[in-house]
Amino acid sequence: MVGMVNMAATRHGKVALVTGGARRVGAGIVRYLHAQGWRVMIHCRGSRAEAEALAGSLNTGSADSAAVVALDLLQTDRLPELVEACLAAFGRIDAVINNASSFFATPVGSYTDAAWHDLLGSNLKAPLFLAQAAAAELRRNQGVIISIADIHVDRPHPELTLYTVAKAGLVAMTRSLARELAPDVRVNAVAPGSNLWPEDMAVFTEAERARINASIPLQRIGTPDDLAQAIHFLLEAPYLTGVVLPVDGGRSVVL
Repeated sequence: MVGMVNMAATRHGKVALVTGGARRVGAGIVRYLHAQGWRVMIHCRGSRAEAEALAGSLNTGSADSAAVVALDLLQTDRLPELVEACLAAFGRIDAVINNASSFFATPVGSYTDAAWHDLLGSNLKAPLFLAQAAAAELRRNQGVIISIADIHVDRPHPELTLYTVAKAGLVAMTRSLARELAPDVRVNAVAPGSNLWPEDMAVFTEAERARINASIPLQRIGTPDDLAQAIHFLLEAPYLTGVVLPVDGGRSVVL
């Protein structure tokens, strides 16, 4: 893959905005798409140093192919600035990848307006309002919106109700916008199972992680590349819209 970067990076010049693209799964998506010839706008909130380092490494192999924009996605009135940053840096935007996501437990009795605002804001409201902000440019370029949902929308984990409600809304958003923005913009989602354990490991005990690992038919949790490959497939599949693609090693089959 590394050896392909320089040749692929100027192949088509399309631009993908990846929210939460500085670290973990988001950074994996950024690297993978860049290696496939996409220019990338790396969005971050507080991880500016990591985002700049990632962009720098990508630009070393292919000049002016990556840039960074920092913004709190909960400031929905400012989301058009992300589109403007893509236009300023690259002159276009062809894809929005909604990766940024808050994730933490909310047992019944612990719901607060702050938790609702954070979980619903990052996982649903921001993707919806960003789609609105980007719609005109995406229509212009026959673009794509891809969001990261979750296989547990239909089979929820205990104590993750607010997160699950948000991801269920994201699935509904995907299907609704697929109708409303057709035929000019395709709107799809990927639904991972386990793909990197969360940094807040209190959500899953060691025993629970072991149980989940043992239940996956392909006998491993996913990697950022697994998710990025599925996202790239949906970006390049011109007759797919309204799709929510499980990327879970078969785990949804046995849940």
